[in-house]
Amino acid sequence: MIPKITEFTLPKWYDLHAHFRQDGLLKYILADHARMGCAGILAMPNTKPPVAKVLESDDTFPDVWSIEKYLSMIQTSGGRIFDQIIVPLYLTRHTTPKMIEDGARSGLLKAVKYYPPHGTTGADSGYPFAEFLKNGVFSAMQDHNIVLCMHGEEHGLKGVHYFDAHHSAEKVFYTEHAPRLRDLFPRLKCVAEHLTTKEGVNFVRQSGENVGATVTPQHLIYTVGDLLQGLKYHLYCLPLLKFDEDRSALQSAVTSANNTQFFAGTDSAPHSKKVTECGCAAGCYTGGIAPQLYAMAFEQAGCRLDDPEHQQRFKKFLCYLGAEFYDLPIPKETFALKQIPSTVSGTLTEQGIIKPLPLGLVDADVATIEWSITDRTA
Repeated sequence: MIPKITEFTLPKWYDLHAHFRQDGLLKYILADHARMGCAGILAMPNTKPPVAKVLESDDTFPDVWSIEKYLSMIQTSGGRIFDQIIVPLYLTRHTTPKMIEDGARSGLLKAVKYYPPHGTTGADSGYPFAEFLKNGVFSAMQDHNIVLCMHGEEHGLKGVHYFDAHHSAEKVFYTEHAPRLRDLFPRLKCVAEHLTTKEGVNFVRQSGENVGATVTPQHLIYTVGDLLQGLKYHLYCLPLLKFDEDRSALQSAVTSANNTQFFAGTDSAPHSKKVTECGCAAGCYTGGIAPQLYAMAFEQAGCRLDDPEHQQRFKKFLCYLGAEFYDLPIPKETFALKQIPSTVSGTLTEQGIIKPLPLGLVDADVATIEWSITDRTA
């Protein structure tokens, strides 16, 4: 008997956490996102220099980019194909309540991004989380309905407190800092970005509907053992992959029939040179293949995507919940996922070849994944 091939149609989706970089990389990375059925993107502001002001006319901080400028760069590099583009404001020591208020009134400011100081790629301009709890910035965001996107890790930890079987920088953040944020600013909309731990999942589940979370393909599929066995450096991202019980908590959260808070955000991050003299660049590139990887993750978690009920859970996670959280329209345009193998190759750019995650894990010029995008309506 010939096995039945699963195929189903979804509305185009929003990748609500992705990195597109700048200069010559932009057009290639945007094109990869467009061809995987994205209707819109949330483009992270840890560029060089960071996107740390809203309006280009604000000359208070001449050495940073504005949301206005970076948004224009994205649009002129191919971003006009997207229905929606959100560029968060990078929170720095110079961010003020007035900047939030003026940005909200301008219509350009929809979200801000907190980075722990030096906590990941491009986080050199980050500022301690505790300072924002008392300087009026979060209060202004709450008053003006601006979303806080959090890289939820404590900064400055060493050794065993940063990462081991019982402790991690993310665990500290979601057990100590995030609950205080929730108590002080109960109306502030927050996104716990790229969750990796069961403690992060518990924080989101114990919070109200104004707290959501993004989950990446790699954190649903792999554990730290996959990273360390053979030192698969293309799996190196921050926050780090964690343990099986953490992955199980993430899988349970995104595949639950009652899920209303966990949605897609790939944290896709291109690096033409992954290994450097001083270490390894953090980030997994999943441009062009994220829906396929998410489908693989759902099946790994026990969902049968030939089952209409499980298909609906997948659609909620990928296409509906994030759009609802950010008050974005559900697109009428669609694309299709089909359970047939497809090949993955590198993205050739002016700065070199960007290797998508599955390709980085094999010693070959192409890799194979189990799902394909087979149709996209214009």
